[in-house]
Amino acid sequence: MANWVNGKVIQVHHWTDALISLVVNAPIDKFTAGQFAKLALDIDGERVQRAYSYVNAPDDPNLEFYLVTVPNGKLSPKLSALNVGDELLITKQASGFFVLEEIPTTNTLWMLSTGTAIGPFLSILQLGHDLERFENIVLVHAVRYANDLSYLPLMEKLVERYQGKLRIQTIVSRENHIGSLTGRIPALIESGALEKTVGLTISPEESHIMLCGNPQMVRDTQQLLKEQREMRKHLRRKPGHITSEQYW
Repeated sequence: MANWVNGKVIQVHHWTDALISLVVNAPIDKFTAGQFAKLALDIDGERVQRAYSYVNAPDDPNLEFYLVTVPNGKLSPKLSALNVGDELLITKQASGFFVLEEIPTTNTLWMLSTGTAIGPFLSILQLGHDLERFENIVLVHAVRYANDLSYLPLMEKLVERYQGKLRIQTIVSRENHIGSLTGRIPALIESGALEKTVGLTISPEESHIMLCGNPQMVRDTQQLLKEQREMRKHLRRKPGHITSEQYW
């Protein structure tokens, strides 16, 4: 059973009509970068909860969550309407295994995300621990429109911080945007366009893929990598090349 604590909203950032970041202060237990919490509100006598990944590093007391407002959703419109000083509920303990300690050492770590699922990768990169095991890191953020690239300035700062280790690539599927590829992640892998633009190759010998985002993207990319690159899902009992987490 979840152990809930009260959190206070200290910052709200409306990126677009649908995308919002909430920054919260709450007495939670320490989490591992890449994990998620559950946020909740009591609505009409019912506790409505959803899982959201931490965007902030675990050593940052300002707990940041990146969410999309679902027009007819039970919770997200209510969360989007919160103001500084309002309260919400948050699980005291974090959950999830989408963390670096589950990832085998490899030459190139690919972090592939869609939409708000960039959150866990930003948490991992902002913390910066245990990344020396990888010679190269590639962070890919795929969105529908260029205005949805909310965290691009932070991504660019991280590139400077890592001094050549980190490469970023944005993908915009529904319009052309300078500096971004156009299309879907699996199609851009299949055509070779993603690797050509980034300047690194995806192979079972040299790469591990972390996939986080839309379930269809995750399924299609896994299937493509299995068929085209002979890469398989990574399990503790059977090491592989692909680690995934789906966002609904």
